[in-house]
Formats: sequence, structure tokens, C-alpha cells
Amino acid sequence: MEAFLTSTLAVALAEVGDKTQLLALVLATRFRRPVPIVAGILAATILNHALAGLLGAQVAAWLGPAVLRWGIGLGFLAMAGWTLVPDTLDDDGEEGAAHGNPFVATFVAFFLAEMGDKTQLATVGLAAAHPGATAWVVAGTTVGMLLANVPVVLVGDWLGERLDLSKVRFVAAALFAVFGAWVLWHGV
Repeated sequence: MEAFLTSTLAVALAEVGDKTQLLALVLATRFRRPVPIVAGILAATILNHALAGLLGAQVAAWLGPAVLRWGIGLGFLAMAGWTLVPDTLDDDGEEGAAHGNPFVATFVAFFLAEMGDKTQLATVGLAAAHPGATAWVVAGTTVGMLLANVPVVLVGDWLGERLDLSKVRFVAAALFAVFGAWVLWHGV
């Protein structure tokens, strides 16, 4: 359960203000059909994070405990710094959502936007940090993505005007820094 809860909290906080959250807002305002958009986010996240989780589990198997400890700890510290940098939505991300079925547009856009994103890399690190709990990590990161993105789809404009993203990014950065320091001090 620890892997699930840690993964949920880490990704939910890291996702606030992320480019995929901005993408969710764009998709919600363009299509105005929340159910297929949420379903597309869910499907894309499950696939993307399952692949990331499997990679993280494999990395844990390849590396020894000392290398894994330092790699994960330093990786979380790097995530802390990266989380403080606000994301912007590229024009390319907007164009892909303009045409076609809202589910397909959301699935493709979210899957591609998550490639190399901090939440995908966090999923790799969390899976490596929790050997044998890859399914729980993927479930947690998926729930974290939904916790951060579904409200944006449902109440996009209202939420965007009232939420101070700089404070949320600071909390997420602090959380990643605590995870990194914990792993470096205590191990995986």
C-alpha cells in the first residue's frame, strides 16, 4: 500500500501545472465532452505508466542496491528542481486535439505528452524504488494523474483562475526533495 500511496501523492502534486494538465484544459474547452476526455486520459496514462513501471522494475533488477540507491535519490532531487519550473503547452499539443474524436485525440495527445515527462520519469523511479510493487506504483501514478487532471477537465476555467500553481509546484518540489533525501539516507 505504501507504493500506491507514495506514487499517488507524488504524481498528483507533480502534475499540477504540468503541460498535460494544460493539455486537459485545452481539450476540455475544445470538445466540451468530459467523459471521453477523462477516458482518454485514463487509457493513455495506464499504457504510458505501465511501460514506465516495467522499465523501472527492470532498472532495479539490472543495478545493484548501491547504484540504485544513488540513482533514485539523485533522480528525486532532480525532479524537485524540475518541478519548480512551470510548463507551457506547445502549439503542437493544441493542434493535435483540434480534429476528430475527443477520446482518440486525448489518448494520443496525452500518451505523447507524457513521453519523457517528469511524471513518467517519476513512475520509472518509483517502480525501481518499490521492487515487486510495479502494479501498485502504476495504479498509484494513474490515480495521481486522474486526481490532478479530472478536476481540470470538469471545472477548467474556474480552477485555473483560483489556484496558485507556484505554491503547489513548491509543495511538489519539496515532496520530491524529501523522497530523494530519504532514499539517499535510508536506501530504497
